[in-house]
Amino acid sequence: MEASDAWKVRWDASTLPMAKTFMQVACRKQSLVCLAADRYTMAELFDLLEAVGSSIAALKTHVDLVDDWDQTEWARFCALAQEMDLLIFEDRKFADIGKISRKQMGGIYNIQAWSDLVTAHLISGPDIVDGLQAAWKDSSREGGVLLLAQMSSRGNLLNPNYTSTVVEAGRSHPGVFGFIGNGSDADSVRELRTMVGDEKMIWTPGVNLATGDGEMGQRYGDPYEAVMAGSDCIIVGSGIHGAKDPAAAAKAYAEASWKALLER
Repeated sequence: MEASDAWKVRWDASTLPMAKTFMQVACRKQSLVCLAADRYTMAELFDLLEAVGSSIAALKTHVDLVDDWDQTEWARFCALAQEMDLLIFEDRKFADIGKISRKQMGGIYNIQAWSDLVTAHLISGPDIVDGLQAAWKDSSREGGVLLLAQMSSRGNLLNPNYTSTVVEAGRSHPGVFGFIGNGSDADSVRELRTMVGDEKMIWTPGVNLATGDGEMGQRYGDPYEAVMAGSDCIIVGSGIHGAKDPAAAAKAYAEASWKALLER
């Protein structure tokens, strides 16, 4: 299926090249799943990727949480992800001014060289997006910024006024790929989609085929319902890597998300 046929208005309205790239990957994989690869050794990351890579469209990393991180091994890991036709999404949650954020994309981890997407808070203002995009340009690469508009954890401070401010600023910024929404609540996703419109992506953590409360204040909503409400990618962690059979779980999430996109 052509990406334009599956995504319809989202394909027509999107202007950032990375958004089109994601939609094409999702169609090739028939999956709207981003795996939250919360593993803390390189061996665990390789094992997880090899087990579920065929059923996911993107890989969400926290590079600074890997206990035995090594530049050479990380480059090999990223190369494997690319071979599996995955976008690499570093969930760094940048929050500083544009100049500093640009520098933080470099450094020892050199995020700008291998990430396709990163997350950012807009608390410091829209210059942060300019800084992050400049870092990708420094590496002659394309990338996209996902702004934190909502969170799914209990007691978070991203209230409706903050959300609307972030969306208003991000909707018109050419470097913004989209927004992180609250997948644990389909109504919240639906409201966010109304605010965002059709051009930008909404990616949602907080989804699990087993809905309800999880550990440390995390809440979970149904992945199918999240996509039907307007999410373009479901971010799944323990629902996949914590399953008895991660490969089968990843396939189940892929099927649920793809079915929802086509029905939407």
